[in-house]
Order: sequence, then C-alpha cells, then structure tokens
Amino acid sequence: MSRARSRHPQHDVLAARIAVHRAPKKPPGKGVWGALGPGLITGASDDDPSGIATYSQAGAQFGFAMCWVMLFTFPLMAAIQEISGRIGRVTGQGIAGNIRAHYSKPLLLGIVGLLLVANVINLGADLGAMGEAVALLVGGSPRLYVVGFAIVCVGLETFSRYERYVVFLKWSSGFLLAYVLTALVVDTPWGLVARDTLIPTFSMNTDYVVTIVGVLGTTITPYCFFWQSSQEAEDERIDPNAKSLLDAPDQAKVQIGRIRLDTYVGMGYSNLISLFIIITTAATLHAHGITDIQTSAQAAEALRPIAGPLTFWLFAAGIIGIGLLAVPVLAGSCAYALGEALDWPTGLDRLPLDARAFYGTIVIATLIGVGINFVGLDPVKALFWAAVINGVVAVPLMTVIMIMAMAPKVMGRFTLSRGLATMGWLCTGVMAAAVGIMFATW
Repeated sequence: MSRARSRHPQHDVLAARIAVHRAPKKPPGKGVWGALGPGLITGASDDDPSGIATYSQAGAQFGFAMCWVMLFTFPLMAAIQEISGRIGRVTGQGIAGNIRAHYSKPLLLGIVGLLLVANVINLGADLGAMGEAVALLVGGSPRLYVVGFAIVCVGLETFSRYERYVVFLKWSSGFLLAYVLTALVVDTPWGLVARDTLIPTFSMNTDYVVTIVGVLGTTITPYCFFWQSSQEAEDERIDPNAKSLLDAPDQAKVQIGRIRLDTYVGMGYSNLISLFIIITTAATLHAHGITDIQTSAQAAEALRPIAGPLTFWLFAAGIIGIGLLAVPVLAGSCAYALGEALDWPTGLDRLPLDARAFYGTIVIATLIGVGINFVGLDPVKALFWAAVINGVVAVPLMTVIMIMAMAPKVMGRFTLSRGLATMGWLCTGVMAAAVGIMFATW
C-alpha cells in the first residue's frame, strides 16, 4: 500500500472489486493525444460559461487592451496546475487528502467548505447559461433545459465507464474551438491584436484594474487545483502498472514529463481560447459601442445583429458544449475535495453503490445548482459572490499547495525544482495582490 494513502481496510476490498468492473480495458493511447488527460480537461473546464462571460466583458469593455493578460497568466496558471498534478501523482492522493494527512483539520474544513460554496454557485450559473443559450438557439424554457442538462451531466458522470467518460471529457474540450472560428469569421484587425497581446498596456482606472482582477480570478481557480490533483491520483490508482512515485520512483521521469506536457498543452489551450473570446467581443461588441456584458448568453445575443447569425450560433453552441464538460468538473471537484477530507472512498472509477457519499455529493451539488436557477437569484450577483469566495480561498490554498509541494514529508525526493517553485510562489503572490485589489475596490 502506498505510504501516502490513509485508507480503511474496506476501501482496499472495494478497490479490488472496482478494478474488475471499472478499470480501463485497454492501455492509453500513444503520442501527444494519449498523454493528454487531467491537464487538458482542467484547462478546458476553466473556460466554462461563467468564464466566457468574464472574458466577453473584458473584450466588450476594453477592446484588445486586455489581450496581454492572457499571455501574462499562462506561465503562472501552468505552474500552479503542474504543481497540483504532481502532488496527486507523487503521493497517490489529491490535495484535500494530503492536507488531511499532514495539516490541521480546521484548515482543511475551512478550505473545503469555501470551495463547496463557490463551486455550487458557479455550477448553478453555468447551468443557467447553458439553458439560456439553448433557448436563444431553439426557443423554449431555459429552466427546463437547466434540468435536462443537470440530468445528463449527473447521469454520464455517475454511470459511464471511467475510461469512456475521460475520453468524452477530452473530446468535449473541442467545443471551445467554436471561439477560434468566431474570431476568424468577424472582421478582426490582427495587427492591432498582435500589438496589444505582446505589448502590455495598463491603466489605473478602477474598472480596468477590477476587470484584470476578474480575469485573473477566472483563470486561476481553486476547483482546477483539486480536480487535476485528484484525477492524477485516480489515473494512477486504476492503472495496474502504476504506483505513486513515492513507491515507484523509477516511473518519475516518464510521469513528470507527461504531467508537464499535459498541463502546458491544457493551460495553453485554455488561455488561447480565452484570448479568442476577448478578440471576438472586442472586434464586434466594443467596436460597436456595446461595453456592458453580464452573462455569456447576453454576449451571444448581442453578437447576432452585429456579426451575423453564424457568429451567434458558434458562440452560443460553444457555451452549451463546454458547459457539458465544466459542470461535471465543478461537481466532481466538490466530491473529490469533500470525500478526501472525510476519508470516503472517492473516484469516478468506482461503482455508484461502492462510493455512495462521493456520488451523492455530485448529485446534491448539481441539484443545488439547479435550484439556484429557480429561486430568482441574480446570476451576476451569484458570480460576484463566487468570485469573492474563490478569492478568499485561493491564496491560502495556493500557499498550502506550495508548502506541501516543497515539503519532503509530503513529496519525498520529488520536491519542486527551484524554477518551478519560483513560478509557483510568483503565481501565489500575483493572486494575493489581485485579491487585495478586489477587496480594496469592492
């Protein structure tokens, strides 16, 4: 048994049963696509419908002047996500499990509790945006579509074979390419885009600073840390040829290289899509004097009379498609965090009856998200509070992640290199400054 894990004996019995029913039936694919997994899925989920709204507002309000932010955040985002992935692969358990094993219970419960609240609010807003997008495309009741999407997401996450579900999530990331197409079909001044992407411009205007903070908070988010770390641990657990790197250091070179490739491709893809969303709304909405966008569906609707029906359809379809990936990740990160904190059997590879509390958390989180859309809660205010809560939890969580990743008692011989540690602490410092500005300008 892995030194890093703290399982009850019955957990190992369950794992043996599950290995027969749920483990992959074939080896992972070769090449770059085969190496991609937790990092790609995490990066794509970061461009969820709520994130699309934030990037749309940035482009509509400030035009191409926000493009440089996506280039700036890429190395920071990639570093903290690689560190999160390494923790899971080295120790064989996710972030919450490692905090439970090595640090105080109040710290663990405080971080997990705030994560649950922020995730559920975000999940509700994403479901609402998906429902509104369908209503824009085909008509009907957005609330009815919200219920339908919730049933589909929970059903796939709970009853799909793990191997097939991961493939579904990986291919779902392709929906984000709709935003590349939107930027290509509108009249975009690419020379100006290149200039504003490569040469940062900064203003002390309060709205400008707050928007940058919002983009940072949307790009570097706590649920992504939990999801990637737990997925790395789960992929290791279901592979009969794999062990945690603490127990199999000979696998380190291959696995750490794979995590780095997966993470940098995933985060690069995520930030590239965010950039194209900003470009699209800057070239259309901002250019036509529309500078106030509150939701992703509102952005799609505003595009129709300006950029034509094709751009409108692509933008709205992207909201729906990526929501099918983001909603399960948000609900799943809730279940991983709470399950590891309370030492439950966790993992999407497990049969529902063998991990009732884990899957129950997914169901309850999604049901609350659905309920948010039926109580008249303003989605803009909901996202504001989710951003505030994410800000509260992000900095202490990132600090704990960095301390764990540099602690031999957690990571053994696989503590961070000086370069990766520097980038991780820089990311933590930037987020601390961003959260400070958020509260100063609140």
